[in-house]
Amino acid sequence: MRAPDLERFFRLLRRSLLAVVLVPLSAALGLTLIDAYRSRGKRPKPFPVTAPRTTEVGEGSITTYSYGRDLYDDMLRAIEGAQKVVLFESYIWKGDEVGQLFKTALAEAAARGVEVYCVFDSFANLVVPPRFKQMPPGIKVLRYPVYPAGLRFYDLRRYGRDHRKILVVDDTAAFIGGYNIGSAYATEWRDTHLRITGPGVVDLKRAFADFWNLNRRKRLGASQPPLLIEAPSAWDATVRFHRNVPRLMMFPIRAMYLEAINRASTNVWLTTAYFLPDQDFVDALKDAAQRGVDVRVLLPLKSNHIVTDWISRGYFAQLLEAGVRIFRFRDAMIHAKTATVDGSWTTVGTANIDRLSLSGNYEINVEIIDHDLAAAMEEIFATDCSNSLELTEHEWQARDMHRKFTEFVLTPLRPFL
Repeated sequence: MRAPDLERFFRLLRRSLLAVVLVPLSAALGLTLIDAYRSRGKRPKPFPVTAPRTTEVGEGSITTYSYGRDLYDDMLRAIEGAQKVVLFESYIWKGDEVGQLFKTALAEAAARGVEVYCVFDSFANLVVPPRFKQMPPGIKVLRYPVYPAGLRFYDLRRYGRDHRKILVVDDTAAFIGGYNIGSAYATEWRDTHLRITGPGVVDLKRAFADFWNLNRRKRLGASQPPLLIEAPSAWDATVRFHRNVPRLMMFPIRAMYLEAINRASTNVWLTTAYFLPDQDFVDALKDAAQRGVDVRVLLPLKSNHIVTDWISRGYFAQLLEAGVRIFRFRDAMIHAKTATVDGSWTTVGTANIDRLSLSGNYEINVEIIDHDLAAAMEEIFATDCSNSLELTEHEWQARDMHRKFTEFVLTPLRPFL
């Protein structure tokens, strides 16, 4: 190839690569700005919820929550009754009325001699006023840094966010699920959380301590002591916790989901706020549907991340064709991360079905084998479906050309979300 031809070839290649990057990014920015403009002043509408329900599981109990105010009341009550230790971890902790209630409860617990440990993600709380994030001296705080890699910028294991939501009070109760802390989440978002008693409390306490000890570095503050758990580990076959730990390259939550889906013989009912799976995950859902399993995926009709919504639609055609039913929750944001399989297997936690959650962030899900709890979760799923629109294959195929084009343009962004 002659030099001028080679130069033209590389010029064309550079322009093509630039287009592949800039076009989807520009489209994503445009969609975000348009959605922000259209959403000004709009408030979510009321939605049906299921009252808290307690189920005896193994040597303890599990209470399900699908409404934030119910959950927050019980979390605050637990903190107010703490006698020895409170472990609190949240991805987002708003500095609003509800956020202040939690801060006050934690401060009062510390003032009466309770050991209080708090963890929150600094990046997720950039818009929270700095004054709110200043805790009383009695509270031990780990602010997971905005840039956690430090000088090891080349180490991809150090870029995960702390997306977990955990509360442990003494050895009596532990809370885990999708709820962040804030006033909007109390009434305007549909999410799912659990209150656990029994041996699972110690397991969740260990999960908190492991994160604390792994990330308590001098750059985060020299006053942070190690968190030692003295209680012996108790194995409960019905309740197991799975933790994604990017620093250790541990990502068991994806494997947990795939194993459950691949073993399904009756039904797979899955709820997720953001649906951006890898192709193997999609194939598992399709294979289950094609062998006669009732596979249903419940998503927001419109989430708080419009670009994610558009990209997730790129999976709909193959899912619908395989027989997977897709439901879209309307009028409010559904932020739950749950699934039930065959009326006996349940998971609730912090991990969405996307690459950031399944192979990037610090996440935690609980896996429970219990028929009664699965029945309670199926009741919640049915209630959510009553407020949802089912997407049919005919409706999807008949969508406008500009929608198909937008989905195609945004496809290159899939690996990054």
